[in-house]
Amino acid sequence: MKTSFFSITALLILVISTLPPAFAASNGKTIATQGNDKGATACFACHGTNGMGNKQAGYPYLAALPVNYLKRQLENFKSGLRQNAIMMPIAKKLSPADIAAVANYYSTLKNDLLTTANLTGNTSNPQAMMLFEKGQWSKGIPACVQCHGPNGTGVATQFPPIIGQPYSYIRNQLTAWQDGKRKGDPVNLMHSVANKLNLGEIDSLAHYLAMQ
Repeated sequence: MKTSFFSITALLILVISTLPPAFAASNGKTIATQGNDKGATACFACHGTNGMGNKQAGYPYLAALPVNYLKRQLENFKSGLRQNAIMMPIAKKLSPADIAAVANYYSTLKNDLLTTANLTGNTSNPQAMMLFEKGQWSKGIPACVQCHGPNGTGVATQFPPIIGQPYSYIRNQLTAWQDGKRKGDPVNLMHSVANKLNLGEIDSLAHYLAMQ
């Protein structure tokens, strides 16, 4: 029996229409620039057309951050484990496929800052330099470089780049680790470290890492 072109087409349409949502293709760039059909707003509105954020407004860069780190943060925003009035409603409108696509897109963007940054031996802020390079073991504070690398450009997938992020973003994240608005760090490490920093040390580190 011959099968007509129209029968095959109809069958394909039926199969595609019944596939689970997880099989629907998600385009990270499209979501980043236009949002999605569920009402998630475009990422570019805050994080810039090149993913490099907005220092004046305190929005962080996402370009070249590790894909697994980006996925985990979006999942944490979605679940409420990480609290933020702007990001939580957006993340709730992203499917698992959307999250994976957006994370992959931003992880592949170019970020020259991560290849040109040089904090080693920067003596412009002695207090922050000491905390960053040596820590303060009398208070149980390890050096930032142990997890985030000598220039703050990140290590592997668990520890993201922190160099050059906006001052207000860095300060706000450290205080969020302190008060529990941000969670989900490996072995509760950042919460423990942030709890041992006073406000002056947080401010100093934020200026230092923002290269201000």
